Amino acid sequence: MRYIYSALIAIFAVIVILFTLQNFQLATVSILSMSMTLPLSLLVLLVYVLGMLTGGLALALVRSWVRVARRRKG
Repeated sequence: MRYIYSALIAIFAVIVILFTLQNFQLATVSILSMSMTLPLSLLVLLVYVLGMLTGGLALALVRSWVRVARRRKG
């Protein structure tokens, strides 16, 4: 099983490297009155990391709500 996980990680890493190498076009992002020009691959990476952070925070919030609800019930 360890070899399967290692192979999947290697395949994923190759896909990420290929994506990065093929997406050096610049993209302009604007929010409020600010704008930034970044390589597309970096922009996708930043959006992915922000999604992980917000997803993790949302999951932690729901878990705390469930924990509090179980204490009140029992």
